Amino acid sequence: MPATPAWPPKSAPRLFVEQELRIGTAVRIEGNPAHYLARVMRAGVGDTVILCDDITGEWAARVSDAGKRDVTLDVVEQLRPRGVVPDLWLCPALLKKDRFDLILEKATELGAARIQPLVTRRCVVDKLNLDRARAITTEAAEQCARTALPALAAPMKLDALLTDWPKERALFFADENGGTAAAAAFSAHSGPAAILTGPEGGFDDAERAAIRAHTAACAITLGPRILRGETAAIAALAVWMAAAGDW
Repeated sequence: MPATPAWPPKSAPRLFVEQELRIGTAVRIEGNPAHYLARVMRAGVGDTVILCDDITGEWAARVSDAGKRDVTLDVVEQLRPRGVVPDLWLCPALLKKDRFDLILEKATELGAARIQPLVTRRCVVDKLNLDRARAITTEAAEQCARTALPALAAPMKLDALLTDWPKERALFFADENGGTAAAAAFSAHSGPAAILTGPEGGFDDAERAAIRAHTAACAITLGPRILRGETAAIAALAVWMAAAGDW
């Protein structure tokens, strides 16, 4: 007797939608997501699509109509509630576009709850296209099966971040000049936390002094080698998830 195919199929495409989902909801997909479903994934009437709304969780839906410019889906079943991720923020200094894109993508995959871009004195970039950045984090969340999108904030200056920092949240500062070994520092802490990483040229002396003087800050080291900004952010996130997160 042949095995019953798994449902929903693992190959079903995944999409985040803005509409809150429930059984029986009809969802109309337009624009690039519709093109992706109809032209790239060849989704037709009766095919399954996995939808997430970043509110209630993950749902299975079936295509009820597939046109040239839009696709209509009927929500059939809830698969998972919206997931809970560790309360970890990533505060990376802005980098050149392709390198910061990598941070956005990998921070989402690794499970950061919030991404707070920073502008520091040595940043070669001081602006971020938030719509494009959200598209990157959304696509990464779809690919890695997250049910909760990371919060993405507009860039802010380092001094403003330090002034408004919530006192209950630890601020782990990846300092190329040294500090406590990252794994040991993360393992010894419980509660809300954040990781702060620098730009291509690193922090200047005044910035470093201001960060180290902050009551919430703990300088950490990521080893004996100087890492690029994107490498430091990704490595620190990975170590934190292994030591204190949900790995």
